Amino acid sequence: MGKLRVTYVKSAIGYARDQKATLAALGLRRLNQSVLKPDNPSVRGMLFKIQHLVKVEEVEDEVQA
Repeated sequence: MGKLRVTYVKSAIGYARDQKATLAALGLRRLNQSVLKPDNPSVRGMLFKIQHLVKVEEVEDEVQA
C-alpha cells in the first residue's frame, strides 16, 4: 500500500466540531502542516469528511536499504 501526504490548507474556524476533531485525529494542528498517513479505508473516510479543508497527494513507498 502507498501513503498519502495530507496538507491542512483551509482554516476550520466556523466548521462543525466533529470536523475539527477529525483534523486533530489526523495530527493536523497548523495551517500548511503536512502529515503522511497510510492509504487505507479508515483514513480515506476521514479525508472525505474534511476534503474541503485539506489537500491530498499520493506518495510512493520509499525503498529502505
